[in-house]
Amino acid sequence: MINSRVLTFVFAGLFACALAAAAAPSPQVIPLWSGDAPGSEGKTGDEKVRLSEGGDHIVSNIHRPSITVYLPSPDKATGAAVLICPGGGHRELWIDHEGYNIAPWLAERGVAAIILKYRLAREEGSTYTIEGHSLADAQRALRLIRSHASEWKIDPARLGIMGFSAGGEVAALASRKFDSGTPAASDLVDRQDSKPAFQALIYPGNAKSIAPDKNSPPAFLCCGYDDRADISEGIANVYLAFKHAGVPAELHVYTGTGHGFGVRASNQKPSGAWLSRFHEWMGERGFLKASM
Repeated sequence: MINSRVLTFVFAGLFACALAAAAAPSPQVIPLWSGDAPGSEGKTGDEKVRLSEGGDHIVSNIHRPSITVYLPSPDKATGAAVLICPGGGHRELWIDHEGYNIAPWLAERGVAAIILKYRLAREEGSTYTIEGHSLADAQRALRLIRSHASEWKIDPARLGIMGFSAGGEVAALASRKFDSGTPAASDLVDRQDSKPAFQALIYPGNAKSIAPDKNSPPAFLCCGYDDRADISEGIANVYLAFKHAGVPAELHVYTGTGHGFGVRASNQKPSGAWLSRFHEWMGERGFLKASM
């Protein structure tokens, strides 16, 4: 016999889960510009999506950069937000383990998570550049998110950026090259600040170029011990550069782990828990709680 009280408990739990899922808004996809992105005029062709051997979605041919917005349910929202920049060598975006697997996890914990599809500077035949277009897309995304802050229940002062590999390079650039916006701009988005409140650089590419100063936002740094030397050794120098600049930083280097681990259900190593460490770091730095 199945205990009816157990069944009642199970169905009540399932019903509560269904209500929670229904309360969480569906992700929105929003172009960064209403028309052609500057530098993409005349570019045609849809985004290309292919599957890796492991089933990962890989995106390329991006001419209309966009954000995909995952908002927490109102009862869980903290007001914090993160712009996520997937990697892929500036040739493509590995958007599952460095994007879609991360955003819902953060949203479930009250953090708005926004995935950026930025233009790719090293794709075959590309006319884009990292600083001229990929960085511009990240800056525009930060401004666009802030322009929706009231609607999305986001605190503009607690909007950060996260990047993986090539996306980590973009995130680091956005954390160094920012401005307070153009107050008189006709485009309301351009009036917004582009400085991230914090940065999470996960096995960032071109680590040797990361040069924080006293105005840099606090940093969460993470990589695998077995990653290539420019990252696994370079990130140690990056951490020291933050420390010498007087900027709070936290560094995690995971043994037995190489490049590109991101967030995968199959990763049962300690490196698979880095996102929990990042969330804890956000809490310790006060980003999960509105300032009084």
